[in-house]
Amino acid sequence: MGASKYTKGCTGWLIVAVVAVLVAAAVVLTIKQTHHRKALPVPGPPGAINQKYANALAVAMQFFQVQKSGKLVNNKISWRGDSAVDDGKEAGLDLSKGLYDSGDHMKFGFPMAYTATVLSWSILEYGDQMSAVKLLESALDALKWITDYLINAHPSDNVLYVQVGDPDLDHKCWERPETMIEKRPLTQVNKTIPGTDVAAETAAAMAAASLVFKTRNITYSDLLLQHAEKLFTFADSYRGSYSVSLPQVQNFYNSTGYGDELLWAASWLYHATGDQTYLSYVTVQHGNAFADWGRPTWFSWDDKRAGTQVLLSRVNFFGSTQSSNAEMKGLRLYRRTAEAVMCGLLPDSPTTTSSRTDGGLIWIDEWNALQHPVAASFLAVVYSDYMLTSRTPEIQCSGKSFTPTDLRNFATSQADYILGNNPMKLSYLVGYGSSYPQQVHHRGASIPANLDTGCKGFKWLTSIAPNPNVATGGLVGGPFKNDSFIDSRNNSMQTEPSTYNSAVLVGLLSGLVTTSSVATSFT
Repeated sequence: MGASKYTKGCTGWLIVAVVAVLVAAAVVLTIKQTHHRKALPVPGPPGAINQKYANALAVAMQFFQVQKSGKLVNNKISWRGDSAVDDGKEAGLDLSKGLYDSGDHMKFGFPMAYTATVLSWSILEYGDQMSAVKLLESALDALKWITDYLINAHPSDNVLYVQVGDPDLDHKCWERPETMIEKRPLTQVNKTIPGTDVAAETAAAMAAASLVFKTRNITYSDLLLQHAEKLFTFADSYRGSYSVSLPQVQNFYNSTGYGDELLWAASWLYHATGDQTYLSYVTVQHGNAFADWGRPTWFSWDDKRAGTQVLLSRVNFFGSTQSSNAEMKGLRLYRRTAEAVMCGLLPDSPTTTSSRTDGGLIWIDEWNALQHPVAASFLAVVYSDYMLTSRTPEIQCSGKSFTPTDLRNFATSQADYILGNNPMKLSYLVGYGSSYPQQVHHRGASIPANLDTGCKGFKWLTSIAPNPNVATGGLVGGPFKNDSFIDSRNNSMQTEPSTYNSAVLVGLLSGLVTTSSVATSFT
């Protein structure tokens, strides 16, 4: 018994020893792989065109034309015409331009400014790729239509008009924008009615756009930058959420805080001016208070933290020679948090989010479900290209390494889901592919062109027929958690498109349409 027991014990220890050796060898191999992975080659100028994404981008870009307000120029949407040409007149302003928010006829300044910021970012990163498929001019046209409006909406240093129209009244009507006769009151923020979030987002939009137009129209670029700096000073000096100052907006575009917009705006102003005080603002002065370092978040029209973390990672990737040690520490924290965001997206990461549909789509919210996966995928493509251009071979996610290709593959999976590779076999991009939503929740698209219904054209809302006009390029709200979709005009949760979703989709598709290195500086 004793010998038998001893022999069994030796065998057990031998197995343990062998396993230990194998584990040690695996660890050594992992370490070697981790520390000796070669960086992928840096892409050059735009390469071969991916025709699927080029076609989708051409479709997506058209939604900005569908949503234009004002006196249209070179209008290419046959069922659209001039509308809201008197917006702003009661204050002696021309607020006729800008974009209608979604399926209604409101101009909400908060999401519209975000649309301009993200569209600017997309052009700055991927303008060469847009140009390669002859869509850059369309993007610039859409951006300037918004920034012309934003300039006029900021008539003095401490006044910003943030809304045109009464949302309660607007939502009681179902009519074409060309035939609107209802009053369209103006709403502003100022020193006594503060709106730090919306003012800072508008500052971010103008700062980012100033970089876009810097080599195209220096006078216009300078004007945008002047407005951006004044708006940032206003936003920072008179702090308060516009959702508190203007309770009515809580039912439409409620802001959950303004710290993220202050960081977002200061980051864009740093890129636009090179002024170190803006970098110090986001790293040393206010990073601890507002950045939520180490905590991944979802990028959206309301929450700019993840976008700011990726944008400031650009500075860390490509250098800031004048930065202090404290500023460099802050930049490293932004980059680490950006990497935590990326790790949460990658499906094989130990820290990946479990909030996905069975079809593989990131799914966070039943209302406008596609906004989070599209925005996250845009950030993933941008971060992947930062890694490639800087020859950074990998990121670490709780001990497991991932490459730029892994990030791009994630973004591709989300884009492909949106374009029809999903359980419904449905393209959620209106006008793309052979099967897409036919009853999009959109007033102008649902009513025959040239028909004046007056305010009460609700029979077109409740009709079960397909829309007579196609809201080309609209990205609808998207599927439920079980990958299902109900194509009904009354189902605004799933069938309503929005301009801010279009902006991030344009950025995502522009990043996927071909490969090229990103510029190491915006200036």
